[in-house]
Amino acid sequence: MSVKTMEDLFVDTLKDIYYAEKQILKALPGMVKKANASKLQDALETHRKETEEQIERLEKVFKIFDVSPRGKKCEAIEGILAEAKEHMDEIKDSDVLDAGMIGSAQAVEHYEITRYGTLIAWAQQLGRTDAAKLLEDNLEEEKNADSLLSKIARGSINKEAAE
Repeated sequence: MSVKTMEDLFVDTLKDIYYAEKQILKALPGMVKKANASKLQDALETHRKETEEQIERLEKVFKIFDVSPRGKKCEAIEGILAEAKEHMDEIKDSDVLDAGMIGSAQAVEHYEITRYGTLIAWAQQLGRTDAAKLLEDNLEEEKNADSLLSKIARGSINKEAAE
C-alpha cells in the first residue's frame, strides 16, 4: 500500500494494530497456562476476552473507512512476543516467570497504548469521531490492563520473585 495521505497513513497503522491484536490473542492462552499466580492468570484471561472485543471494534473502524479488515505484519509486536516466549521457555522458577510475564505483557500494553493514542489523534483530525470513539474504548482497556498488571506485580509477584 502506498501512503500518500493522512487517511492512507491511518489505515496503514490500523492494519498494524489489527495484526498485533490478532497475534496477542494467539499468545495469551499460552501465557495464562504458564502463569503461576491466580491473580495473574485471571488478569491475562480477562484481557484475552477484551482483546477479542478490541478486534471486533477494529473491524468496525475498518468498515467506517470502507476498507476490508486485514493485518499488516508488525515487526515490533513480533519482537515483543518472541522475547516473551523466550522468557516463558527459559525461566524455570515460577515466581520469576510470573514477574517476567508481567514485564512482557506490559511491553505489549505500552506498544498498544502508543498505537491507539496515535490512531485516535489521526481519526479526530480526519473528522472520524465515530472511529475515534471505538479506538478510545480499546485504549482505555489497554491502560486498565497495564495498571492491573502493575498492581499485581507490586502486590506480591515482584516480592515473591526476589525471595
